[in-house]
Amino acid sequence: MRPDPVAEVAEAALAGRLVVFPTDTVYGLATRPDDPEATTRLFEAKGRPRDLALPVLAPSAEAARSVAELDGRAELLADAFWPGGLTIVVPRSDRSADWVLGGDGSSVGVRVPAHPLARAVLAAAGPLAVTSANRSGEPPASTCDGLRATFGDLVAVYLCEDRPLEGASSTVVDLAHGAARLLRRGALGAADIARFLPAGEALLDSRPSP
Repeated sequence: MRPDPVAEVAEAALAGRLVVFPTDTVYGLATRPDDPEATTRLFEAKGRPRDLALPVLAPSAEAARSVAELDGRAELLADAFWPGGLTIVVPRSDRSADWVLGGDGSSVGVRVPAHPLARAVLAAAGPLAVTSANRSGEPPASTCDGLRATFGDLVAVYLCEDRPLEGASSTVVDLAHGAARLLRRGALGAADIARFLPAGEALLDSRPSP
């Protein structure tokens, strides 16, 4: 009998190995977030600088709250855009305080994806450290052939769609360091997000100038 591909991906991730699966934005390269050896493998496979934190994907807002402290602003955005293409950077919870995810160590970017396969993997495995499946500085691959050409045997299990996955990266908003700041524009525009912030609060743009 052919093994359940979702269970296979979840089991490999929980064993600290690297996996790839589709999300509603781009393919994700993932592993368990609480194993420093696993997250080190993820950083090395992607070539990601350690000052850039690994985001965490969760199967639900409730699960996201177990790894992150969502204030009132974050709850408004989560209600409006989860599941979907918005990553919200907020303070870490006690559960995730010691996770080796890079960045400043005090905050974490969390998101609940809308893709059914991603949600199924996360429901089986719990929240995972997930970053776009590409080498840093290169565009994300949209097919399994492209993903295998990039990562080869570094990834234990590939879960791919039959058609190319053509999506934009998630939009990233920082709520962990004071005023709401747009760190990356992606699947959602700034105006979409600003409408759901508390009255009178602006969304500042911290993206680098072109």
